This record gives sequence, C-alpha cells and structure tokens, in this order.
Amino acid sequence: MKKILSAVTMGALLSTGVLAHEVEAHEEKSNFYVAAKALMILGNDVSEEGEKLKGESGAGFGIDLGYRLAYGFSFEIDGTYATNDVKITNELGESEKFSATYITNSFDIAYRYPFTESFAGVIKGGYEHEYEDISGKGTSNSDGFAYAAALTYELNEHFGVLAEYEGTTIDSPRGNSVFAGVEYTF
Repeated sequence: MKKILSAVTMGALLSTGVLAHEVEAHEEKSNFYVAAKALMILGNDVSEEGEKLKGESGAGFGIDLGYRLAYGFSFEIDGTYATNDVKITNELGESEKFSATYITNSFDIAYRYPFTESFAGVIKGGYEHEYEDISGKGTSNSDGFAYAAALTYELNEHFGVLAEYEGTTIDSPRGNSVFAGVEYTF
C-alpha cells in the first residue's frame, strides 16, 4: 500500500510540475500589441483654388494595432482622430476661421531597434489615407505616405510608454503630428 501511495504521490508531483511548466510557457508575450496615443497636430499652411488655408495646432487621439515579425520588424494598422481650427483667406484678403476634423488610417511597416533591454527606437513608414472635413468649406479625401520615428520604454513584461513624431506627404491644414501613449503587448 505504501508503494502505491508513494507512486501516486510521485506521479501527482511530477504532473503538477509538467502542468506548471506548460502554463508558464503559455504566459510568454504574444506578437500582437496595441498602442493608445494622445496626439497634437502641428498645423500646416496650404493653398487651394486661390485660397490660403492656415491650419492651427490641434489635438486628438490614435490607436495602433500591430503584429511583431522576426528581426525587429512589425506590421501596424493605425487610426487617428484630430481636430483644429483653420483660417481661410480668399484672394481679396478676407479671412474666416473654421473648425476642421481629420480621420486618418494607415498601414505601416515598422522596425524596432533595442538600445537596452527596456529602451528602443522605432522607425516606420507606409500608406496613409486622410479624410478631412472643414466646416463651411467641405470634405476631401487624400492618400499619401506616412513616416514616423518613436522612442519606447518597457515598464514591465506587457506595458510600455512611447513618444512619436509622424510626418506625412499629404498636403493639408492638419500637418504633422506628435504622439505620447501607452503600449500593451498581449
């Protein structure tokens, strides 16, 4: 009876160790991540159909959904929503201020270079689509190329913080953007 009890106890201990090891292996970080970001748009001066549009700085938010590949590369789908004021001056020099809304979506390829175990630099670029609605003037859709540089710092296994600068080839009163946010790796 002691031999059977010892064998059952030993088997239970060994299986607990195997199960604990399997659970531990499943708790590793995933390749999927999400970043929630506050943003400031910097504004831009553009000319359209005899009018000068002066975009002021504004604010908004964004989200990145990403998947990490090998060698520091990843794919991201990004979206932002931002607002600002736009001063429109016509050919006669008369000006009026309007509020504007921008919704952008992009598909990017990113490269993350680790400086230390917790601190990394990121560069990314890709296709961007922008929907612009200037109240009183109308809406427009534009396509272009977005490029960005960021610094990230991992706080722990899943959470990190980031600061990012993003530029675009789309010529609109929105201009380029500065982001600060939190990244979560699943």
